[in-house]
Amino acid sequence: MKIKLRGVRQIPIKGKFIRLDALIKFASIASTGGEAKALIQSGEVFVCGEPCEQRGKKIRSGDVVRYGSETLLVRQKTPCATAKV
Repeated sequence: MKIKLRGVRQIPIKGKFIRLDALIKFASIASTGGEAKALIQSGEVFVCGEPCEQRGKKIRSGDVVRYGSETLLVRQKTPCATAKV
């Protein structure tokens, strides 16, 4: 079941986690790793409601990341039911 949350972008990840700086780049909030690092170190990136300055922080399914007006909900990517394994 998919739930639509207004103003929240759901970000699917393949593995068990994604690093915070990689998530910021993947979500197109920053265009480079250096830019992502600067945003995180500014203290304006929040993970689950708490400010986070650790660019290598592991973000897991269910975590909410916020920067400015952007809110990201990280979800585990589910395999397609019709995909052949």
